[in-house]
Amino acid sequence: MVSQVIPSAMAMTLRLTKAETEALRRRAQRESRSMQDVARQAVREYVENHSREELLDQVLDQELPRYAEALERLGQ
Repeated sequence: MVSQVIPSAMAMTLRLTKAETEALRRRAQRESRSMQDVARQAVREYVENHSREELLDQVLDQELPRYAEALERLGQ
């Protein structure tokens, strides 16, 4: 018997307005993809983009104080 690895997936209900549903439908049709695929990609991109922003904010919070005096002088 061959065991098969099935990626874990979690089901959820996403409630969209009629306008959002129609926009998603049009986008999916333009790309010849399912509405689910388009929505999942949008979620991945949102999480990735916001994760980068949070990381950048953390780095700036840690590093800017080190250079505050120099930045202040440059601004004069």
